[in-house]
Amino acid sequence: MAKKPSKKPADNTIAKNRSARHEFAIQDEYEAGMELQGWEIKAIRHGKVNLTESYVFLRNGEAFISGVTITPLQAASTHVVADPTRVRKLLLNRRELDKLAGAVNREGQTIVALTMYWKGSWVKMKIGTARGKKMHDKRADAKNRDWQRDKQRIMKHSHR
Repeated sequence: MAKKPSKKPADNTIAKNRSARHEFAIQDEYEAGMELQGWEIKAIRHGKVNLTESYVFLRNGEAFISGVTITPLQAASTHVVADPTRVRKLLLNRRELDKLAGAVNREGQTIVALTMYWKGSWVKMKIGTARGKKMHDKRADAKNRDWQRDKQRIMKHSHR
C-alpha cells in the first residue's frame, strides 16, 4: 500500500515589519482585514509587499493604512491605474476601532502594522498599539536577548 504524501503546513505569512518590534513596545494586537483591488491581490500572491514604512491612522471613525508598498506586476491590466502606495482602508469592528481611538487619543500611542498574512483566501493584517522605545530600552532588550541565547547554550551543554 502506497504512503500518502504528507502535507506540510504552509507558512501563511506574506510580509513582516521586522523594525516595528525593534522601534516600538507593542501593547495590544488586533487582526484587521483590508480593502484591496484585484491587481493588489495578484501582486501579494507573488510576494511584492513591503511594510517597513507603513503606519495606521484613524479618520472619521475608520482606520486606514498608509505606506504599504504593493508593487504591481509587469503583466498588470492596462485599463487599471496601479498606485503602489495608495491609502487602504482597514476593516475592523466598532469596538476595536473605539479601543484604538482611545489608545491613540488618551494614551498617546501609535498604531503600527506588524504582519500581513493569509487567513483562508483573505488577506489579513496584524496591527498593534505601540509606544516608541528609547535608546536605553533597545539596549536592555538586546542585552536580555543575548542573555537568553547564552542561557540556552549553557543549558544545552550542561545536559550532556
